[in-house]
Amino acid sequence: MPPLAHETWFTDDRPPYSLAFTLSPATLLTIAAVVAAAIAWRLLASRVPRPELPFLHPLGRLSPWVPRLLAVHAGVSLLAQAASGSYLAPALELPHGVSGTFLALLEGITGIWLISGYGIRPAAWLLVASGPLGIAGYGIVPILERIDLLGIALFLALLPPDDHRPGGTVDPPARTLTGALLGLRVLVGGALVVLAFTEKLARPDLALAFLERYPAFNILHTIGLDVGDIAFIRLAGGIELLFGLLVISGALPQIAVIAAGVPFNATLFYFGSSELIGHLPVYGVMLALLVYGSNPATAPLVPKLTLEGTPRRRPKDPVAAGAATGSPTRNR
Repeated sequence: MPPLAHETWFTDDRPPYSLAFTLSPATLLTIAAVVAAAIAWRLLASRVPRPELPFLHPLGRLSPWVPRLLAVHAGVSLLAQAASGSYLAPALELPHGVSGTFLALLEGITGIWLISGYGIRPAAWLLVASGPLGIAGYGIVPILERIDLLGIALFLALLPPDDHRPGGTVDPPARTLTGALLGLRVLVGGALVVLAFTEKLARPDLALAFLERYPAFNILHTIGLDVGDIAFIRLAGGIELLFGLLVISGALPQIAVIAAGVPFNATLFYFGSSELIGHLPVYGVMLALLVYGSNPATAPLVPKLTLEGTPRRRPKDPVAAGAATGSPTRNR
């Protein structure tokens, strides 16, 4: 599986977009195949028990700590980027002067606040405000590529760590958790969809410049297969698009997260701390989906696309209920 790297983080080339490449028969066929695969994935998920990988059930016990863990992932990333001179993404260098100082302070304060774990809801809205400020300085596309941070911010605004419980644990009503997860999935998956086009499927010259600098990233050619760079770009863009759609879908979250972890983590070997800092929020989201998808009480809520039919009460863990009554239950 090709590693997924952010081309704009590791090359200074900014070539124009190519609508001709996007609308070429080969690219359109790739997009159609990916959409069909995502639909088939969701249909398959409706026939599979939840959680789909029961041996990961112990991870579900981390559910009360997910908001806290998600805040730490986002906070560390923001603080590290402020310290290294970038804004929201490693490719967005902070400007010199008063404006750069202001953005660095905003980013750093938001990061520290999120890491602290106290009064997180205002910090989450501060992170939301970082987006419009970034659009004013960098344009809309670079900020759209980081709407995963907006997804985390909205999740934490709806479901902040509880200041009055040890470790900030949260035991939310099912309806609140469903809404928070829906917003998180749509925005984080949407960021991957945007990146699939802005860095590959609609901007092949950017990907070519990246491969010229890092030719080993055409992993298929590296291992001896006769796959040219253009074909590889379509493949990598298709895989990134597929993962974005799978995150939005929320279907089979355990398998989807494990599969996505391979290409997302493969790049750490090449790019080290820059890649880790930039991807920390995504890692946090993947952890959240894996944990909620491993808990029998919350797994049915992960793939919901609406709030319709979701109860307002707290979900009851069927495994715990089965233990109490002496009869195990299985959630489908």
